[in-house]
Amino acid sequence: MYALFEGERQIGNPSATEKEVWEAALIEGLVTDVPVADEEGGQLLPANYHVKQVDEGAHPRGVKRRS
Repeated sequence: MYALFEGERQIGNPSATEKEVWEAALIEGLVTDVPVADEEGGQLLPANYHVKQVDEGAHPRGVKRRS
């Protein structure tokens, strides 16, 4: 499972893949640009945002999990 973080705060619900995290973040308006590959093959992420692996049951405080 992966989730989007702003700094150390998880925003949004976790997803099975990094791609799904970015898709959900765009749909929910959490970010306005998609990460793009740079010349060296890495990713350029919006300032202070990153995706990282989380435990399967992880979800941000105050955000209810959808059934």
